[in-house]
Amino acid sequence: MDIKKINDRVSVSGQIQPADVEAIKAAGFVSIINNRPDGEAPDQPTAAEIKAAAEAAGLGYYDIPMGREGVTPEMVAQTQAALDASNGPVFAFCRSGTRSTTLWALSQAGEDSADSIIGAAAKAGYDMQHLAAHLDKKLS
Repeated sequence: MDIKKINDRVSVSGQIQPADVEAIKAAGFVSIINNRPDGEAPDQPTAAEIKAAAEAAGLGYYDIPMGREGVTPEMVAQTQAALDASNGPVFAFCRSGTRSTTLWALSQAGEDSADSIIGAAAKAGYDMQHLAAHLDKKLS
């Protein structure tokens, strides 16, 4: 696992395995957000497998898959709700961490400046500059 810290509240990574969940918990995370749709790769564990491991470890689990159709306002709202419901650091993953970072960034629109959101993502290695026009106000 290559965990990339966006801020004190959110970190992202590429695909995880059910066996990684205990290490995620040990690292201090309280919830997992899965942004990868089932079936993208033949060797990828299912959302149900990750959910079962998260629940067995006592972690919150949120399934907010983002596929080829892209971002929807519902996904952004679900991401914000997952962050709001989590009393501590949240771990989000997809194939590479980019979709997780995108949904985090959009969920923060209007909460922080576009420059701050883009800067936090950049420190974690993700370029969110293309979202700049969408980050100064809440998505509706």
